[in-house]
Amino acid sequence: MEEIRLLIVDDHMVVRDGLVAMLQREPDLAVAGEARNGREAVDKARELNPDVILMDLRMPELDGVGAMREIREENPDARFLVLTTYDTDEMIFDALDVGAKGYLLKDTSREELFRAVRAVHKGESLIQPAIAAKVLNRLSELSHPPAEAELLSDRELEVLQAMAKGAGNKDIAASLFVTESTIKTHVANIFHKLGVNRRTEAVTEALQRGIIKL
Repeated sequence: MEEIRLLIVDDHMVVRDGLVAMLQREPDLAVAGEARNGREAVDKARELNPDVILMDLRMPELDGVGAMREIREENPDARFLVLTTYDTDEMIFDALDVGAKGYLLKDTSREELFRAVRAVHKGESLIQPAIAAKVLNRLSELSHPPAEAELLSDRELEVLQAMAKGAGNKDIAASLFVTESTIKTHVANIFHKLGVNRRTEAVTEALQRGIIKL
C-alpha cells in the first residue's frame, strides 16, 4: 500500500493535533510535518516535499492562498487540499485559482476528509457539495452574462428613460409617485452601474449600449 505523506497547515494547535490523531489511524496516511502559518508552510513544504498539503486559509504572517502560490512557484506539482471554516466566494475562487484540488469545510466527516486526501493525491479533485454549488453558480454567471438592460432594475430603467427626456429629479419623483430622495438614490445607482458621473453621460452610455431608446 502506497503511503501518502501529509503536511498539515493550521494556526490552531488543537486543530492540528486533532487532524494528526485522526489521519494517523489510516494505514496509508502519514503526517510528515505541521506548520502554524503560511510562512512556515512554505519552508516545511520545501524541506519535506509532502504528497498532499492540508491548508487552512486564514493564518498569520502569510495566509493560505499566499502560501500555496509561493509553494507552487517552487514546486508546480504540489497538491493542496483546503480545509477551512470559510466558504465565501472570494476565498473559494482564490484558493482554486492558485491550485487547490480539494476544498472542504472543517465540519466535514472524517470519511470525506480521507476520501479527499486520497483523491487529491491521485491528481483528482474533490470539492464539498456546498462549495461545488457555489463554483457551478459562478461558472454559470460567467458563461451567461446578463443582458445590458438587466444591469438596471425596472424602476432604474424608468428613471433613466425619464432622464433621457430631460426630466429633473422632482418631476420624475412626481410622475412615479415617490420622494425626490428616492429618485436621487436611483440616479446614484444608475451612475454606479454604468460607470459614469453625470446625467448626460448616463443617457449617452445607455443609448450607446442599447439599454434605452429615444
